[in-house]
Amino acid sequence: MTTDLTQLREQLDVLINRTALTVTEEQRNKLVRFVGLLDKWNKTYNLSSVRKPSDMLVKHIMDSIVVAPYVEGKYVADIGTGPGLPGIPLAIMLPEKEFTLLDSLGKRIRFIKQVLHELDISNVTPIQSRVETFQASPLFECILSRAFASMSDMLNWCEHLVSDNGYFLALKGQLHPAELSQIDARFFVEKTTSLDIPSLEGERHLVKIKKL
Repeated sequence: MTTDLTQLREQLDVLINRTALTVTEEQRNKLVRFVGLLDKWNKTYNLSSVRKPSDMLVKHIMDSIVVAPYVEGKYVADIGTGPGLPGIPLAIMLPEKEFTLLDSLGKRIRFIKQVLHELDISNVTPIQSRVETFQASPLFECILSRAFASMSDMLNWCEHLVSDNGYFLALKGQLHPAELSQIDARFFVEKTTSLDIPSLEGERHLVKIKKL
C-alpha cells in the first residue's frame, strides 16, 4: 500500500500553521515525500520505530524543523543521524547551509543517498563512519544530536569535530539535572530552550553547549 501524500500534505500544513515557521511550497512537498520514502523503506529495512506516516510527520518532521531557527553557521553536522533525522528536514529548511550526516550503519546511509537523489537535495553529504574516527575539514560550526547517547558522551566523542567558535545542539526529551551535571568542565551549557511541537506528547528541549 502506497503512502497517501495528499493527505499527509494536508496534515503537515495544519501542523506548520500552529508554529511561527515559514515553509515554502517546495519545502513542504519535499518534507512529505521524505516521509513517503521513509515509510516505504521502513517496511523492509526497519529504519524507524515509528510506523505510521502520520506519526512520522509529528515525531520526525515537526520535531526536526522546529530546530531550524536555532541553527547558526554554514557547516553543520548531524551525528548519529539514523535515517537522516533531524539532518534531512533541516537541510530542506536551510538550503544555504552545508550538512554532513554521519551514521555507522550502511543501510541508513544508503537510504539517505536515495532520498538525496529522489528529492534533489544538494546540500547534504552522507558519511558512513563512527564519530570517534571521523575527521572533518573544515570543522563544524554546529553539531546536532537527536537520538545520541548522553550529552557527556556526545561532547567527548565529537569534541574534535567542532570549530573553536562552534557549538553543540542536543535535542532531548525531559531535561535531567543529573545528565547536565555530568558534562565535563571543558564545556558549558549556554542555553536550554523548551520546544513546542504541535501534537507531540511529552517534553522536548534543545540544549546549546559550547567549549570554554
